[in-house]
Amino acid sequence: MGAVPDPGLTGWCRRRCRPLLLPVARALHRLGVTPNGVSLLGLAGCAAAAAVLALGHPAAAALVLLFLGPLDAVDGILAREFGGATRFGAFLDSTLDRYGEFCLFLGLLAYLWRRPGAGLPEAALVLAALTGSLLVSYTRARAEGLGFECRVGLATRFERLLLFGAALLTGWILPLVGLIAVLAHATALQRILHVRRLAR
Repeated sequence: MGAVPDPGLTGWCRRRCRPLLLPVARALHRLGVTPNGVSLLGLAGCAAAAAVLALGHPAAAALVLLFLGPLDAVDGILAREFGGATRFGAFLDSTLDRYGEFCLFLGLLAYLWRRPGAGLPEAALVLAALTGSLLVSYTRARAEGLGFECRVGLATRFERLLLFGAALLTGWILPLVGLIAVLAHATALQRILHVRRLAR
């Protein structure tokens, strides 16, 4: 049985961007870069964006994220097209994605903390968004570990990163981070209810 395609906006974007990303994957393969290496580069990209954000440059951080963010899809293409797909690679990719999100929210917290008047409400909002994001991933991982398919959800990692980048570019940081928090927790709840229905 083949892999279940990603639903929603994530799947649509992956399908549309694949022709653009495939030459990148081929070039990396010729250079001897492995899928796991690309996953590590993706984490480095998130860390770089977080560092730029922490230094007080949100628009520049968004551009770094826009430039290096597609690596999240390139590692999968590289693995599938050139026979490098392994269970450990899939595990490592998912784990590094979580570290990448942690870096981004940490960079955001550092940026907000430098602003005049920043305090506990801003920190709580970032923490709520980070916790929701991690729970979205955890619910899927736990469900699939128990044998349930669990790709449903309003805000997968792609949608969350899209909102994160939009927040940095527009300056509407607190409203959009608040939206990430709401959608992430709603997605976690959606997955809980989905697994409950499957379990019955």
